[in-house]
Amino acid sequence: MDIFLTALAELFAPGHFVYLLGGVVLGLVIGVIPGIGGLFGLTILVPLTYTLDPIAAFSLLLGMASVTTTSDTVPAVLIGVPGTVGAAATVLDGHALAKKGEAARALGAAYSASMIGGVFGAILLSLALPVMRPVVLLLNYGDLLAITIFGLTLVAMLSGQDQLKGLLAACLGALVACAGLDPHEGAERWTFDLLYLWDGVPVAIVFLGIFGIPELATILRRDRVLQGESDDHDRRKLVQGMGETLRNWRLVLRSGGIGAMLGALPGVGVTVIEWLAYGDAARSRKPDEPEFGTGNIRGVIAPESANNAKEGGSLLPTLAFGIPGSAPMSILLGAFALHGIVPGPRMLDEQAPLVITMILTIALANVLATGFCLGLTPLLAKIARVRATTLVPLALVFVVFGAFQYNKDVFDLIFLLAFGVLGIMMRGLGWSRPAFALGFVLGPNLESFFFLSYQISGWDWLTQPLVVVCLAVAASIVLRQLLKSYRSRSERGVVPPKQADLAFLVLLLGLGVAGFVSLVSLPFAAKVFPSGLAAITAALAAALVLRAVLRWRESTEQSAWPVGADLRFLLLVIVLGAALLSLGHLLGPAAFILGVGLFFGYSPRHLAFATLGVTSVLWLLFDVATPQNWPAPLLF
Repeated sequence: MDIFLTALAELFAPGHFVYLLGGVVLGLVIGVIPGIGGLFGLTILVPLTYTLDPIAAFSLLLGMASVTTTSDTVPAVLIGVPGTVGAAATVLDGHALAKKGEAARALGAAYSASMIGGVFGAILLSLALPVMRPVVLLLNYGDLLAITIFGLTLVAMLSGQDQLKGLLAACLGALVACAGLDPHEGAERWTFDLLYLWDGVPVAIVFLGIFGIPELATILRRDRVLQGESDDHDRRKLVQGMGETLRNWRLVLRSGGIGAMLGALPGVGVTVIEWLAYGDAARSRKPDEPEFGTGNIRGVIAPESANNAKEGGSLLPTLAFGIPGSAPMSILLGAFALHGIVPGPRMLDEQAPLVITMILTIALANVLATGFCLGLTPLLAKIARVRATTLVPLALVFVVFGAFQYNKDVFDLIFLLAFGVLGIMMRGLGWSRPAFALGFVLGPNLESFFFLSYQISGWDWLTQPLVVVCLAVAASIVLRQLLKSYRSRSERGVVPPKQADLAFLVLLLGLGVAGFVSLVSLPFAAKVFPSGLAAITAALAAALVLRAVLRWRESTEQSAWPVGADLRFLLLVIVLGAALLSLGHLLGPAAFILGVGLFFGYSPRHLAFATLGVTSVLWLLFDVATPQNWPAPLLF
């Protein structure tokens, strides 16, 4: 108790609390801007903590890192663009609710679930510290591989209307993740002689392309986020969302437990955790609830509880063993070294007040962030009523800029456009984008765990108890969903145009075969996993092509896919990218907003406010707060 009171007093010391507050505010800002994320925030903050004492330093760092997954809900719900990769699952039901005029309800549920999940994760962290070591050491690479396959299968089968297409989308995502230098032999796989691809395609660019570009194109075509009449009772909706979180307290705690437990396993990222929580909630849907993906509030509560609870879980192996539980925690290890702190079992004894302060920081940061966000929710919810001609160009600037700041290379924009096209195609043809995104994120983990399991145990890893259980459950989920799909002859929702869908399947079949053939000459370690994945992709695509041909006469032609509107939006993306490269990172977006504003007929005051506002935010964030070396504009 004395240690706890000492830590509490240290945390609430005026200087330390100011740093915590500053970290929370910065984390909220970073989470709102698509493509930035907590990793970026930690990278820029760690050097700034050199002159601070450890408690002030980690109050700032953990205050920032703990809340980016709270504010990333704002763009996910309001415009369908995940602020960070940890908000991808929230997009499905949160944005669907916003389209119905219930943005405040979705945000209220998300913020309250985030707070409870974050506090619950911190509590579990404090309880698990003494007993976690034997649990972590008990799991081997085969177990981690089986858990990862189970999570991927669960989401693929629960995402979208066609389970086979969900599995194929997940395999395609994992196949794309294999591009780059092989981690075992250093061989090039599908790099096309581009140095840019040696490290693979950046995750943030894939997510912004797959989710951000298609949703903004849809909003522009629809004229605003709302599909029906607006509801101005935002405060009532806000309270309603918070009340639904409390009524679903069992789901909140269960999802928080999933987030904290899996966050403690090194290599299991936030994207995996939130989708597992989402899948768990979807499996327990009650008959009187809306379908998940169409505006079910439990589809917002579950991932938001899990992704905030995982911060406490991922800090656990970092403190106890010096093993980072996530990418941000690996940056935090650098901060430990900077302040002369050695993580490990001895730290729990010798630096107990600091450890307790870190746990309290995570809990308090979530409470503060929720208070800020709830206070702003009635104002933020009004964004859903803003006309698309105003909202979409401004949001597009931050999406494209978020991609470009990754490497500051023209290929950032090219791959954003490429994955944007893929996202539009998948949305138009009814394919599961979440399954693709999760397959992409899990691809490196799957390959790493598979190769290490094979090196250590050969094929005997398949006989390990946890592996058998996880794979058996995954197989049963696949079989059950396939039988259910076969028995219900009529599919739900809109069936895409059969010619375009068949052409897409043939394209995927060709990619699977070409990928397999191109790997033949590589060393065994470099080709064993992607070759098997390419073969599975080709087999699934062939099965779906055969099914499409057999059902050709049974299918019904639907209304035409609005290709023209999507092409016009992609032209906007190209124009913005060209302006960014030609005029620079400040003049380019400003010129784009000016041009679009004149085209859509903005009033002079509206045009000046939009241009100066966007330019000021970019300048403050990327020139003042984090000065960077930007490439020279092509016209200068």
